[in-house]
Amino acid sequence: MVTAAIAMERGFSVHALTIDYGQRHIRELQSAKAIATQLDVRRHVELPLDLRRFGGSALTDDIDVPKSGVGNDIPVTYVPARNLVFLALTTAFAEASGASDVFIGVNALDYSGYPDCRPEFIASFAQTARLGTKAGVEGTPFEIHAPLQQMTKADIARECARLGLDPSWSWSCYDPTPEGLACGLCDSCRLRKKGFAEAGIVDTTAYAV
Repeated sequence: MVTAAIAMERGFSVHALTIDYGQRHIRELQSAKAIATQLDVRRHVELPLDLRRFGGSALTDDIDVPKSGVGNDIPVTYVPARNLVFLALTTAFAEASGASDVFIGVNALDYSGYPDCRPEFIASFAQTARLGTKAGVEGTPFEIHAPLQQMTKADIARECARLGLDPSWSWSCYDPTPEGLACGLCDSCRLRKKGFAEAGIVDTTAYAV
C-alpha cells in the first residue's frame, strides 16, 4: 500500500498486480482490492497461482505458523522463491503494459530473514530482467524500485501517516482468526505492531491479541 502510494507520488501511473498463490492469509487479497480502489490505480489484476501444489511453507502447507517471537533464521513462513516468482510475473505484466518501472514493497532493514527481500537479490533480478526480456535486450531495461527496503518498520508507519493512508486497508498477518482478525502474535504482526508503536502512530488494524 505504501509502495503504491509512493509510486503515485513520484508521478507513476500504477498497474497493480496481486497474486493469489493459495496463501492461508487470503484476507490480504481483500485488502489488495480495497487498496486498489482507495488509491484509484489505473489497473488491478488478480492472478491465480496455486503454490499449495508445491507446499514447503507454513503459508502454503499444513505447517503451524510460529507465534513464539521473531528469530534470526529463515522462518517456516518463507515461501520457496516467492519474490523471485512474483518479480518475474510482475516484469511480464510490466512488459505487456509497456512499462519499464517495477515497484516492490520488500523490506530488509528490520528483519532480513527472507533472502528474497535483500538488496543483492533485487539488484540481481534487475540484471536478469534486462537479459531475459524483449524490452531489455532492445535497450529499455527494467528498473526495480524497492522504496521501503532500507526503512525501519517505524519509518514505514510514518510514511503511511504522511501519505494519508489508513493502516487498516493493508494486511500483514500470516494467520488470521476465523473472524477475520489479525492474530497479533505471528512474526509479521509483531513487527508491524512494533513499528507503529515506535513511530507513535495508531495502527487501526483489528488484532485478536
